[in-house]
Amino acid sequence: MGTSRILSSMKPTLQLQIGQQLTMTPQLQQAIRLLQLSTLDLRQEIQQAVESNPLLELADDFGDDALPEHDEERQDEELDTDRDNALEELIQDEPEVETEWDDVYSGQSTSNSAALPDDADEWQQRHAVSGNLQDHLLWQLNLTPMSDVDRIIAITIIESLDDRGYITAPLSDIVDMVNAQPDLLTEGDELEHDEVLAVQHRLQQFDPVGVASVNLADCLGVQLRQLPADTPLRDEASALLEHLNLLEKHDYTALRRTLQLSEEVLLEALSLLRTLDPAPGEQIGEPQVDYAVPDVIVRQHQGRWQVSLNDDVLPRVNLQQQYASIARTTSGEDGQYLRNCVQEAKWFIKSLQSRHDTLLKVATRIVDVQQGFFDYGDEAMKPLVLADIADAVEMHESTISRVTNQKYMMTPRGVFELKYFFSSHVGTDGGGECSSTAIRAIIKKLVAAENPRKPLSDNKLASLLNEQGINVARRTVAKYREAMRIPSSSARKRLV
Repeated sequence: MGTSRILSSMKPTLQLQIGQQLTMTPQLQQAIRLLQLSTLDLRQEIQQAVESNPLLELADDFGDDALPEHDEERQDEELDTDRDNALEELIQDEPEVETEWDDVYSGQSTSNSAALPDDADEWQQRHAVSGNLQDHLLWQLNLTPMSDVDRIIAITIIESLDDRGYITAPLSDIVDMVNAQPDLLTEGDELEHDEVLAVQHRLQQFDPVGVASVNLADCLGVQLRQLPADTPLRDEASALLEHLNLLEKHDYTALRRTLQLSEEVLLEALSLLRTLDPAPGEQIGEPQVDYAVPDVIVRQHQGRWQVSLNDDVLPRVNLQQQYASIARTTSGEDGQYLRNCVQEAKWFIKSLQSRHDTLLKVATRIVDVQQGFFDYGDEAMKPLVLADIADAVEMHESTISRVTNQKYMMTPRGVFELKYFFSSHVGTDGGGECSSTAIRAIIKKLVAAENPRKPLSDNKLASLLNEQGINVARRTVAKYREAMRIPSSSARKRLV
C-alpha cells in the first residue's frame, strides 16, 4: 500500500501556467545595439554590414534619396541651407580654438614628416616624427658621448620617467639596479650614488629642459638655471622654490616675511615662475584628441529652436534592388540564401531608421525643455532627469540612457553630449526648482568676478546663492566647486 502511494505521487502531471515574457528577438537585439553605438562606432558597423551582406549597398552620395523617406519628409531645402549656414557661423565664431591650436602646433619641437622634402637631413627627419618622450630622449642620448656604464644609467633613468618627465623610481633604486648587473662594472667596483646623480643632471639638460627631475622644485630650478644670468629676479624666483609649501598654500605674507621681499618683487618673481613648464615631458608626442561628432544639430529658424539629424556624418544604406529581384525568382539554396540576405538587409535598415527616429525624438524633447539654455546659457538650465524624457516620449528610461550616451548635439553655444542637459534639482524659496548645472554656472560666474585679494569662501558663496533664492548648503557648494576644479578660497588668493 505504501509502495503504491509512492508510485502514485511520482506520476508525471501537466500544469498550464499563463504569464508574460519579453522575448529578445535577434531583430530587437540589433536595434538596441545600434541605438547605443556612437556615431563613429555606427559608421564601422554599417561598413561591416555592407561587406557581409550583398543585398546592402552604400549610396553613391549623401543625398536625400539614399536612406529612408522619413528624412525626405522631415527636411526641406530651406532648412538644409540654414543648417549649413549655422555650421559655418559656428566655425567662424570660434577663433579662440583656432588660435589655441596654432599655439600648440607651433610650440611643438616636432612636425608632420609628410610636409618635409624627400632630401631632408637626418636631424630634420628625426624631429618630424612625434614619437614619445622616451624615444625623443634616447635619440639625444645616442648623439651624446658617454661611457657604457653612464649610458646604462641614463637608459635606466629614461625608462623610469612618467609622462610629465619626472623620475618615478628613487635614485637609490637605480643604483641598486645597475649594481645588480656585474658585467657592466669592473670587478671590485661598485656604482656610487653620485655617479647616478651626475648622469641625471646631464639628462636634465636634454630637450625639453627639466626632464629627469625628481620633483617640481628640481624641475623648475633646472629651467631657471638655464636662463641668462642677468634675467631679472632669477635668484628671487629660485629662493621661492625652497618654500614650495608656502607657495602651495598661497601664503604670500609668510613668503614676504621669510625672504624679506617687497610685494612688487614677490609678484614679479611669481610671474617668472609661471613662465616655466612644470611638466616638460608633456611637450613631446602627439596629444590624443577625442573628436566629438555631432549626431544632431540645433539651430534657430524663424525665432524657434529646431532639431535635425546630422545626415552628413553617416553613410546611407540602400537595399540592392537588382539582387532583391533575383531573390524573388530564384529557387533552391541560392534563392533561399538571397532571400535571407534580403530579410536581414531590411531588418538592418529598419533598425537604423528606428535609431534615427528615437534619437531625433529624444533630442527634440530635450531642446523643448531646455529652451532657456539655448537662449541664455547654463544659468538658465532646468532640472531634468531621464524619467522626465522617458515619460514625454513614452519610452523606458533604459532606452533614454542608451540614446543619450556618446551622442552629441551641435548648438550655437558649442557641442555637448546629450547627457549634459540632464541634472538634479535644488529647491528655491519660491517653491520652484533650480538645476545643479545652473548652480555650478552661477558659482563659476561669482568666482570669476570676485576680488582676488579676498576670494569668496564656500560659506559666502552659499550665502550669495541663498540671497538669489537658491537653498544650497556650504558642503554642496564645496562639492560643485571641486567638481569644476575650482581651488579653495585660500588657494585662489592673489596679491593682485
